[in-house]
Amino acid sequence: MDAIAGAGVMMLGWESDADHNRSVVTFAGEADAVMEAAIRGVGKAAELIDLNAHQGVHPRVGAADVVPFVPLAEATIEQCIAIAHHAGSEIWSRFGVPVYFYEAAAKAPERRRLERVRRRGFDGRAPDVGDIPAHSTAGASIVGAREILIAFNVNLATPDVEIAAAIARKIRESSGGFRFVKAMGRYLISRACAQVSMNLTNYAEIPMNRLYASIEETASALGTQVRESQLVGLVPRRACEMAPEFFNRAENFDASRVIETRIATMKMSAGHD
Repeated sequence: MDAIAGAGVMMLGWESDADHNRSVVTFAGEADAVMEAAIRGVGKAAELIDLNAHQGVHPRVGAADVVPFVPLAEATIEQCIAIAHHAGSEIWSRFGVPVYFYEAAAKAPERRRLERVRRRGFDGRAPDVGDIPAHSTAGASIVGAREILIAFNVNLATPDVEIAAAIARKIRESSGGFRFVKAMGRYLISRACAQVSMNLTNYAEIPMNRLYASIEETASALGTQVRESQLVGLVPRRACEMAPEFFNRAENFDASRVIETRIATMKMSAGHD
């Protein structure tokens, strides 16, 4: 955290999950500061984490697994692409961690989708930056530029991960479900239950209440029910306004999870110092 904050950015949030064994760090600021903070964060992760000894239910290819740059306020996706490419070069030159670019920053169409890069053996081709497929302990970093993504998890009242996987297949775009929805089923040791873990990549085009209803209906048809749900990270105000019921279902959701509210609160606090 100190490595990131030391670059002069606004630290908006940090959370970690024992089952996924994964931390999500959210920060904002001017372009140069955000880029430097991200680079330093990758370096610190490479220093502290040995991926060979890492365990967790979430897919990963690196100590600093995914580094997305997201436009806020007046920033553009084109600016984020340029920042991602510069950051990738710096990550390799400073720390020897190879970089693969994804989403809008992808340099090859087949690398736009994160899951096509984050697979065993990557995609069988050389990284976009670096001359090795992976660092011996830190793996690789997947750096990209994209719009805001919402991460949302639904826990089931069953330990049967096959049910969670079946629900994931039902709702995700790649299996014929909802557009802009990515989903997978996982088992959570800490809660002794199965989980449907989702990424909503274009929330404005997703009927979120219908999505949740589909999860409930499919779970019921398979002999179980939704136990609770959680939001991971922050969410834009517009998404909350579009589907307040969806987010209010999350056990950890409140106004502080709204990006604009969090930024305004931190700016106000800084003004009182």
